[in-house]
Amino acid sequence: MEAAVFILSLVDCCALIFLSVYFIITLSDLECDYINARACCSKLNRWVIPEMVSQCLTTMLMLVSMHWFIFLLNLPVAAWNIYRHVKVPLGNMGVFDPTEIHNRGQLKSHMKEAMIKLGYHLLCFFIYLYSMILALIND
Repeated sequence: MEAAVFILSLVDCCALIFLSVYFIITLSDLECDYINARACCSKLNRWVIPEMVSQCLTTMLMLVSMHWFIFLLNLPVAAWNIYRHVKVPLGNMGVFDPTEIHNRGQLKSHMKEAMIKLGYHLLCFFIYLYSMILALIND
């Protein structure tokens, strides 16, 4: 059972790593003017809810399986994703809004957030991999 939890978390983490890289590439394309703001924001907003659900799934999985340290490691990122989605102002297209993405350095802050998430998911990937191997050896 414990190995299955970490295998599912590892697969989920791989998807989140892919998504973080996709966010970084799309935002850098916007920064270099390869795509317009509307196309960029619609591409990114399409993946905000799946990212949030995926992160919350891993967090809940760690809570149910009573892996407290990993649960506490995942909780702030899951809470941040939920907070970010809930605090979208009325009238905006989503978390990424084409009319505001170039204002007040939002593009840089979105890029920094995507880089931090990529580092976080890479760290979690190796933690899940180590825990999966340990669980398989102990079974």
